[in-house]
Amino acid sequence: MSTELISPVTAIADAEHDAAPVEPAERRGRAPLTTGGRIRLVFAHLGVYLAALIFVSPLVYAFFSALKPNSEMFSMPPTLVGSELRWSNFADVFAYGPFLTYIGNSFFVAIAGTLVVLTVSTMAGYAFGRLRWKGRDLVFVLFLGTLMVPQEVLVIPMFQVMQWLGWVDSYPALIFPFAFTAFGTFLMRQFFRGIPFELEEAARVDGAGPIRSFLQIILPLAKSAVAVLAVFTFLSFWNSYLWPLIVTVDYASHGTLPIGLASFSGLQGTRWDLQMAAAIISMVPTTVLVIALQKHLVKGIAMAGLGGR
Repeated sequence: MSTELISPVTAIADAEHDAAPVEPAERRGRAPLTTGGRIRLVFAHLGVYLAALIFVSPLVYAFFSALKPNSEMFSMPPTLVGSELRWSNFADVFAYGPFLTYIGNSFFVAIAGTLVVLTVSTMAGYAFGRLRWKGRDLVFVLFLGTLMVPQEVLVIPMFQVMQWLGWVDSYPALIFPFAFTAFGTFLMRQFFRGIPFELEEAARVDGAGPIRSFLQIILPLAKSAVAVLAVFTFLSFWNSYLWPLIVTVDYASHGTLPIGLASFSGLQGTRWDLQMAAAIISMVPTTVLVIALQKHLVKGIAMAGLGGR
């Protein structure tokens, strides 16, 4: 067996070469931008900024409208800022009616409804996407068919069911009728089908059953999809108006924020300044939620539709 002798100079040179920083492959392969490429990049950024300005403009106008006196809401010509900034409008919202109760009811209904939807949709999505049982695809098609039925068609039979259960003017009536929708199940099913089946098969070889595989293998990998579903569900419960308006009798006790916003319009006129201030207040929780889960939202939306074995 022959042994190759390496000189100290060669060894030091090889060590310096190995220790030298390696330029990333994507940077090495990136061609410099041409003049046309720079122009397209500038126009792309301008388009993004213009779209952002268009979407933000109504929010800015609503915020400054909440600071106007009520008599200047429809002044001509229209102005962005009123003659004075009435920050007291935000405090007057809570003195005008039980607005704090509306906020508390909306938080309770939205959080409880979101938890129920996440529990049901993740389990149903796992059953439709990962388990094999007779008639699975047919049941799933029928389940998706419920998405084509408008909510306005369902309110009368749902109200009759609430009467039969004795749930009219109660929190369960605001939570459970929309806790078993097909949208969440479809979203979770698509995400679950994108997870490699080999992970679950390896867990079953180690003795894990379907429930343990779901809780310890599949569900931890679906955090992004769960975050997407949580945000969409929370927004749906938070902004729901028609069903709470029908099933609620005592608005002062079980009314939600959309009903509270409508309460600023009465026989003696509409307090547009307070209604705008209340609308701004109602947007704060949802805005904070979306910003906090923005990373998971982008990842979940991008990955939820890529499955489909």
